Amino acid sequence: MAQITVDDIRRILVACAGGMEGLGPDADITHLTFEELGYDSLALMESAAQIKQDFGVDVSDDEITEVTTPKELADLVNGLVTRAA
Repeated sequence: MAQITVDDIRRILVACAGGMEGLGPDADITHLTFEELGYDSLALMESAAQIKQDFGVDVSDDEITEVTTPKELADLVNGLVTRAA
């Protein structure tokens, strides 16, 4: 399975919870917090469900609430893929 990227995370967040507050489509969101991006825990849980659907990776509610940036979420998903392999 291919590694999930921050761009994949962006696509999933926008699909699940709408656009990012005040940021254009090319803005670097790598290290911005989900709070800065305008996403709450419900948006992240919906994103975790979409990650499972798109990538087959199950991110638990506990794990999704621990990450704070798109980079951390991508790293978490990629780590789960590596552990499952």
